[in-house]
Amino acid sequence: MKRLYTLLLTLSLATVTANASIPTGKHIIKKGETLSAIARKHHTTVAEVRKINGLKKGDVIQYGKVLRIPTNTYVSNTGIDTKPIKYVIKKGDTLSAIAKKHHTSVTKVRKANGLRKNEALKIGKILKVPQSKKRIAFAKVNKKASNKRIVTALSGLDTISLNKNKVKKSNTFRFSDIFVSSDKKDTDKCVRITSAAKEKLGKRYVWGASGNGNTYDCSSFVKYVYKKNGIDLPRTSINQSKFGKYIERSQLKKGDLIFFDTSKKRKGYVNHVGIYLGDNKFIHASSAKKKVVITSLNKPFYSQRFKVARRVTTPSLASL
Repeated sequence: MKRLYTLLLTLSLATVTANASIPTGKHIIKKGETLSAIARKHHTTVAEVRKINGLKKGDVIQYGKVLRIPTNTYVSNTGIDTKPIKYVIKKGDTLSAIAKKHHTSVTKVRKANGLRKNEALKIGKILKVPQSKKRIAFAKVNKKASNKRIVTALSGLDTISLNKNKVKKSNTFRFSDIFVSSDKKDTDKCVRITSAAKEKLGKRYVWGASGNGNTYDCSSFVKYVYKKNGIDLPRTSINQSKFGKYIERSQLKKGDLIFFDTSKKRKGYVNHVGIYLGDNKFIHASSAKKKVVITSLNKPFYSQRFKVARRVTTPSLASL
């Protein structure tokens, strides 16, 4: 009998020690709260909360009671995650870019920080960003596989042989030549587009104007600039917003089109367009300024009303 009591006491102490080793916080149960809501709020699981508080499945939690909450776990639909890290919001950051960089989702970042949909980010604010072990591992595997494919492709290309002062060229392009040529063309096109746009700085804004007499509205201004560079765009900003390749705000380059909802009630549809110039600035025909101006994308009015960005690479309207 004495041995049985000793065994039970040992098991009890082991359980207490195991639970004590888990970092915990306290949570006072509020009216209407559920275990799943509490667990989600603290980035843990219902099972962990039950275990650390000695609750059984089906037990009713009481309003005002204090629960111990484990603080070192984070579980999501994609697998077990590590503890969220802190991230300081920088100029030009977006939730989608931050989530992508840390291998998580916008939904998770919003939940971890109590952010509402469409809530603007403030530069310098610290965000809690969930880190997924499974996604990070998956990204590393993909990167290795991608590198292996590139090496395999490169090994099959002809090389250039050097013989004293003579250079013997192969019959095929080098892998790097393709990208240098493509990048140079893109850069030249961007310079032409932004230069053509700046030529119209100060020209008068008139709603519905098509460019006759050097007067423009926002979409006719963009249409004119792109037309001058051999690219035919639709006439209205809402149709222009469906043309070309979708671009994340964090991936903007000079010459990209950026679209806004500037309506007073923010009805959710595009009604304004500009051309990105780099350094978080864009050029547009402004109805407020009554002329073509350059504006900072960091201005709250435009930053909060940003809807979408497009990169146009085709010269025709065939895709519409």
